[in-house]
Amino acid sequence: MKIFISGGCKNGKSYYAQHLAKIQQNPGSGLYYIATMRPVDGEDSERIERHVKDRDGWGFETVEQPENIKGLLDKCDRNGSFLLDSLTALLANEMFSADGNINRGAADKISVELKELLNMTENIVIVSDYIYSDAELYDGLTEEYRKSLAQIDKTAAKNCDIVLECAYANIIFHKGQGVIKNQKIFQNQEIFQNHEIFEKII
Repeated sequence: MKIFISGGCKNGKSYYAQHLAKIQQNPGSGLYYIATMRPVDGEDSERIERHVKDRDGWGFETVEQPENIKGLLDKCDRNGSFLLDSLTALLANEMFSADGNINRGAADKISVELKELLNMTENIVIVSDYIYSDAELYDGLTEEYRKSLAQIDKTAAKNCDIVLECAYANIIFHKGQGVIKNQKIFQNQEIFQNHEIFEKII
């Protein structure tokens, strides 16, 4: 299935996404972690290191794809199971170049490529950050970035079977709750029985 997960920082969405991608892996097929973050400071590097440790022993093959997201299919078996983490970093890479230029068409480009990627894969989990709820007034460029991410997130949500939000250790269904309950691959999975986040699904 195609699953879109959004949520605030450190709300467990990446951990949850790893389980969903692993559960969907077909025997003999690849399991790919599509890493989009391009670190710019120590905090980014620490976050990447933490995620790498979290994936240790899971069988993920990490594929670096900070731009041109559809290009990952040139490196992977499209019949595999994919975890794309995250749209937030992908947009930042495409929109803001190292030389200071701003690509204001980045959201349109990513939306087109993302839709094509979803059409060409069967099992994929996509992660994004929910950055829309606070009432703070931001500068024009930051607002442009937020609107661009919203456009991309809408594309993902429209083209995925399931849309979930992680919020304060809770799972909120926005689309596809019946779909996931009816899938045998998700029934009786240990992760759903032993963690307060996941037991809410079944």
